[in-house]
Amino acid sequence: MRLDKYISRSRVVDLGSADIEGALTELLNLTVDRFPDLNGDTLLKGLLRRENTMTTYLGLGVAMPHVRVKMGRRYILAVGRSHYGIRYDGAMENEPVHLVVMLIADEKARDYLQVLAALARLLKEQDFVDSLLRAPDLDTFHERLFAGFGGLSPKPVPATQSRVNRVVLREAEKIARGSGCTGLMVFGDTFSGGFESPQWKTSLKTILVTRNLTEAEDHPARFDETIQVRSFSSQRLAQLRSAVLVCLTRGLIIFSDRICCVGGIAASNQFDTIVVVDVEKEFQALLTGHADLLPPDVKPEVLERVVAVATELAVEGREGRPVGCLFVVGDSDKVEKLTKPLVLNPFYGYKEEDRNILNPFMDETVKEFSSIDGAFVIRGDGVVESAGSLIQAADYNHTLPSGLGTRHAAAAAISVAADCIALVVSSSTGQVTLFRRGVMMSLTEKKVSA
Repeated sequence: MRLDKYISRSRVVDLGSADIEGALTELLNLTVDRFPDLNGDTLLKGLLRRENTMTTYLGLGVAMPHVRVKMGRRYILAVGRSHYGIRYDGAMENEPVHLVVMLIADEKARDYLQVLAALARLLKEQDFVDSLLRAPDLDTFHERLFAGFGGLSPKPVPATQSRVNRVVLREAEKIARGSGCTGLMVFGDTFSGGFESPQWKTSLKTILVTRNLTEAEDHPARFDETIQVRSFSSQRLAQLRSAVLVCLTRGLIIFSDRICCVGGIAASNQFDTIVVVDVEKEFQALLTGHADLLPPDVKPEVLERVVAVATELAVEGREGRPVGCLFVVGDSDKVEKLTKPLVLNPFYGYKEEDRNILNPFMDETVKEFSSIDGAFVIRGDGVVESAGSLIQAADYNHTLPSGLGTRHAAAAAISVAADCIALVVSSSTGQVTLFRRGVMMSLTEKKVSA
């Protein structure tokens, strides 16, 4: 998602305040000077009210205060840097905040949560945050912000590697046509920071897969689609299965497609692998005679976000310990009838926007409650209905492989009893497994590399 158009050099500043209220006042003064129709006092109250409801601290010394108001533009960004650090009650262990990214959004902006999530993903990248804090002056700071928000931070690739990459891409297209492929999928994380995308002259659908903030508009007329899939492994094509799943749920490809995939070792700057994937064979077991992988009420971006949170839990655990948990997504009315609370619902009473899985500030909340026995029940639009729910669905027709426990059995059962998807994080192996209609598919290997 391109965010660079919302940032201006005039709203980038080195902060002098020692607390978050003072920092917000500095940023609002810059903003109101440019947009006098905005009321600084009203905005400050709204921002502080949000802070009292839920912390906007992201980690790495970064806070992202945000508020929605009625205004004549979709989004306004203002960014402040503090060399000495700002006192912030929401930070973990009183860690000082060095970067404050303030987002003001129009109350009618429909992609508000997606923009928050896009910003949060970028601001959780250690290298990017470090580059901002080390910028020698505000002009350089703004340039790095602009590049990061646009997903444009390519590093030069040696000429020899560039020639090899051009040859691999050219031959991949020949292989795709010869094997009856309908699309070409390029894994951009093969390159550290970005790469010079090819000038395709092909009728095949071209898809760029990357973990970075980048869109097809960054590669004009070169890729038909761009999808973001986070990878926790440096191995070749580690994102492949998740990338195909995302493309299926978004309708970018169909089950009868065959896709030619091109990639290499992450950050190696060189393509070295071409794989042809028959989508129907790859997902045949999961379909079980049906054409719909995604339940009708589940938005693709919701499933993508739940998969991302589950994978992060599988890799990171909680406080250094492995964590097992279960997510049930979709058909929440039916699921509710098949569950009962094990504990008081920690999400009860909060606004739907604040407890939506697409809200990046829900990540830490979900991870914190992942240690509670029971399942997270999530609506198809992303609203988390409950945590700590005991699943009481019975399934007598499926036998799971040996070694899988009650959490997997519950996931299989609820995916049969309701039109939903269940995701399990195994506490013993770190494996993430998806269940649909009682059929399981592993999304990660048993041991995920960080």
